[in-house]
Amino acid sequence: MTRRYFGTDGIRGLTNSAPMTAAIAMKVGQAAGTKFLRGSHKHRVVIAKDTRLSGYMMESALTAGFTSVGMDVIQAGPIPTPAVALLTRSLRADLGVMISASHNAYQDNGIKLFGPDGFKLSDADEAEIEAMIDAEVALAEPQSIGRARRIEDARGRYIHFAKATFPEDLRLDGLKVVIDCANGAAYAVAPEALWELGAEVDAISVTPNGFNINDQCGSTYPKALQMRVLETGADIGIALDGDADRLIVVDEKGQIVDGDQLMALVTGRAQEAGTLKGGGLVATVMSNLGLERWLGGRGLALHRAGVGDRYVLEAMKAGGFNIGGEQSGHLILADHSTTGDGLVAALQVLAALVASGRPASEVLHLFDPLPQVLRSVRFAGAPLDSDRVKAVIADGEARLNGSGRLLIRKSGTEPVIRVMAEGEDKRLVKAVVDDICAAVVAA
Repeated sequence: MTRRYFGTDGIRGLTNSAPMTAAIAMKVGQAAGTKFLRGSHKHRVVIAKDTRLSGYMMESALTAGFTSVGMDVIQAGPIPTPAVALLTRSLRADLGVMISASHNAYQDNGIKLFGPDGFKLSDADEAEIEAMIDAEVALAEPQSIGRARRIEDARGRYIHFAKATFPEDLRLDGLKVVIDCANGAAYAVAPEALWELGAEVDAISVTPNGFNINDQCGSTYPKALQMRVLETGADIGIALDGDADRLIVVDEKGQIVDGDQLMALVTGRAQEAGTLKGGGLVATVMSNLGLERWLGGRGLALHRAGVGDRYVLEAMKAGGFNIGGEQSGHLILADHSTTGDGLVAALQVLAALVASGRPASEVLHLFDPLPQVLRSVRFAGAPLDSDRVKAVIADGEARLNGSGRLLIRKSGTEPVIRVMAEGEDKRLVKAVVDDICAAVVAA
């Protein structure tokens, strides 16, 4: 079914253009609030945001929508997405909302919804809310309109939670950590948590101004972090994205460590500790074949899900797994959290580093990935329906001849087609991707 509002990770778009307008945000609040007005208790929703300028506007619109149908609003301010999941559960709220466009630039914004259990809503729940957005919902009687209040200790609650996931017998004393907070939601909490655990913290991109979120910083632009790690002689670098639900790591040599390597690390440690569930981990179709081969060598399986951390989590729940994630840096550690959490994942990586006593370059590089090329091509119309594009894709599959993988998909968060290929021959992989991208552009 074609969605009008929801994509693979909530609602997202250019601010002040549909669907990311204040008017639609108010309707989202009314629709979601109406759906979760269940039972006779006083209903409440937790609303948080990242640091982009439009967050104030969207927060006010959503608050108006929720209160108009009789739901109380708890405003938590700028905190990471996983903190919303945490607060939704701990405050016994009926719903959680994160206002964020994740790793996108400040011009975009988005709305992510969490149920009372702290998990992102299912496709069925989102479809029901979407149908209600354009319908008339029953507004509360004047005496039943909801109230709104802001809580001031949301950051402290999340810091306490994150630190509790770090092994009690370890400390970060003597470890020099550079952390890039992308001028986003974790700009205050992440450096504080690391410092409280004993690390020597060098925090960069921690001065949000409404416009600089993800601007040449954070997990999607790790160059600044690489340079800082090398300049300061740090032991490790950590980069979060705008809403801090994903991370990328840089070792002491300035080398980037992606989500595949990080998943291998935490899975291997869990296997050794006897805490791994499901006999492997869940990743997406984007994860490298090198990860799959490394797991196989340890008697573990890689179960692939569709792109999007929500689909990873659904597969984890269905198969009884406690570790999953994405190559892009979303790591879901179900023993600790109900969604991807960049800071919690980073703390597990730091725990492995401290426990080993070895350099990050040795600890974090567990396998050699196969050559992989990923490109994103903006499109108009329906290029994947073109006979010419189909022919080029078929030719690419034939050229790889079973020695690699080819994946073409539309993004669920922006108007681009992602073309990925991997295999033993790097030049062949690049040529296949180049040819397909050229065909898509010409279609």
